[in-house]
Amino acid sequence: MPPRKKETVMSAFERKRLENIAYNNAILSGISTTADKIIPKPAPPKPKRASTPRVRREPVKKEAARPTRQSSRLAGLEADSEVLKRKLDVEAEEEAAKAKAKKMRVSGDLNLGDITVEGRKWESSADGLALLKGLGVRGAQPGVRTFTEKDVKDTKDKGLKDLRLRMSGLKLYEKWAVNDIKIVPQRIYSMCFHPTEEKPIIFAGDKEGAMGVFDASQPAPKIDDDDEDAEYPDPIISAFKTHSRTISSFHFSPSDSNAIYSASYDSSIRKLDLDKGISTEVFAPSSSSEDLPISAIDIPTTDPNMIIFSTLQGSLGRQDQRTKPSSAEIWGLTDHKIGGFSLHPQHPHLVATASLDRTLKIWDLRKITGKGDLRHPALLGEHESRLSVSHASWSSSGHIATSSYDDRIKIYSFPSAGEWKAGHDIPAKEMQPTVEIPHNNQTGRWVTILKPQWQRNPQDGWQKFVIGNMNRFVDVYAEDGEQLAQLGGDGITAVPAVAHFHPTKDWVAGGTASGKLCLWM
Repeated sequence: MPPRKKETVMSAFERKRLENIAYNNAILSGISTTADKIIPKPAPPKPKRASTPRVRREPVKKEAARPTRQSSRLAGLEADSEVLKRKLDVEAEEEAAKAKAKKMRVSGDLNLGDITVEGRKWESSADGLALLKGLGVRGAQPGVRTFTEKDVKDTKDKGLKDLRLRMSGLKLYEKWAVNDIKIVPQRIYSMCFHPTEEKPIIFAGDKEGAMGVFDASQPAPKIDDDDEDAEYPDPIISAFKTHSRTISSFHFSPSDSNAIYSASYDSSIRKLDLDKGISTEVFAPSSSSEDLPISAIDIPTTDPNMIIFSTLQGSLGRQDQRTKPSSAEIWGLTDHKIGGFSLHPQHPHLVATASLDRTLKIWDLRKITGKGDLRHPALLGEHESRLSVSHASWSSSGHIATSSYDDRIKIYSFPSAGEWKAGHDIPAKEMQPTVEIPHNNQTGRWVTILKPQWQRNPQDGWQKFVIGNMNRFVDVYAEDGEQLAQLGGDGITAVPAVAHFHPTKDWVAGGTASGKLCLWM
C-alpha cells in the first residue's frame, strides 16, 4: 500500500487572509447590485445608417417682381410668343416708372385744395385751412423721470425755483387725447408754431412729404355722458402733400406771418401763402435729376428775401427769392452731411453748423474766400466732439446748444459775437463748451434725431430751449444748463422726439414717430 499523505494543516494567518478576501468580495458584490438599481443602463447604440452622397442643387434664380399676371390664353397670346414677352417688359417698365415718379420732386405752384392727403383723419383739411386765414402780422426707460418734483422743491435760488415751478406747471392738452391728434400720416421730422399769440397753431412735416396743421383753439366736442354708444369726433386737422420726400425743416418769414417756408429731402424749398392757399417753389436745382437733400433752413432777420439752407451733402447755400429758384450760391463746407445749422438771431451773418464729421463750426457770411468750387464763408472757429453732432441752435443772447451722439448736450457762450469783425479768429479756449449736460441721444433707427430748439423771443426774458427725451418726455433747459422742467403726461406712448417752443409764449409741442402731436400749455 502506498504511504498515506499527511494532511496539510492551515495556519491561522492563511485562514485569516482567506476570510478577508471572502469578506471583500461580498462587499463588492453588494455595491454592484445597488449600483445597478440606481444607475440606469445606457441605451444600446443605434445602428449607423449607410451614408448617401449629397446632391448639389442648382441655386434658384430670383426674378424681379412683376405686375399681377393676367391670363395670356384669354388674351390670345401664346406662351412663348414675342408679343407676350414685350407685353411683360412694358408692364415692368411702367411699374418702375410709377415708383420713380412717386419720389420725384413736384415743380411749380401747388394749390392746397388739390394736394389734400387722403384718409378719414384729414377729410376736413380745407376747413382747417380756413382757420389760418387772416392771422396777419400778430435708450431709454419709458416713463422714468430724470427730473422730479423733488428737484424743484430743493431749488434754493428763488428766481430759478419760480421759473421751474412755472415751466413744470405746463399741462398736456386735454381736449383730445394724444392718440387722437394724428397730425400727419407718417413719422414727424419737423415742427413749427405759427408766431401768433392769439391761439396755438402747430405745423408738422413727416417722412413722406406731408404737412399737417392743427389749431389747438378749436372747441372740444360735446358728448352726452349718458349715451354709451356715442362716438368721440376727431379734431379738425389739415394735411397736404407739399413735398415728395421728408420735410426736414420749417421757418416762418420774419416779415410776413402768412408765409411759411418748408425744406425737404426732395431738394426743394417751398413757400406757402396761408391766405391764398398756394405753395410756391422758391428753390430747386435746375435739373430734376439732381439730388440735393436739404437738412435745414433759416432766414436772416435783417433780410427776409434771403434763405440760407444746409444739405446732407455737406454744403451751405444762399438763395435770393428775387431771382430764379435755381440760382442759389452753394458752398461746399465738408465731405460729411450737415445735420443742422442756425443763424445768430441778432447777427445773422454768423452761422453755426453741426456735422457728421463730429464738429461744431462757426462761419462768417460777410467774408467769402476762395475761387470756383473752393469758395466758402470764412471759418471763425470749431470744436470737435467724440461722436457726430446732430444740430447747432443759436439763441438770441449768443448761446449755442448742440446735441451729439456722445450723449451730451453742450452749451457754448459767445456774448460778444456782435463785436467780431469780418473773418474774426475765435481762440480755441473760447470754442470750448461752458456747460455739458449728460443726455441720452441714442435714438436708433425708428426715432427722429433729437435736436435742441431755443425759444426765439421769450416774454419773461429767460433764455431756454427744449429737446426730446428718450423716456417719452420733453426736457426744458436754461442757457446755464439748469433743467427747468420735464414735460410728460398720460397717453404718451412714443418718444416726442421733435420738440419745438413757441417764439414768445410758453407753449411746447412734441412730435412722435407715429405722427401724433403732444402739446403742453
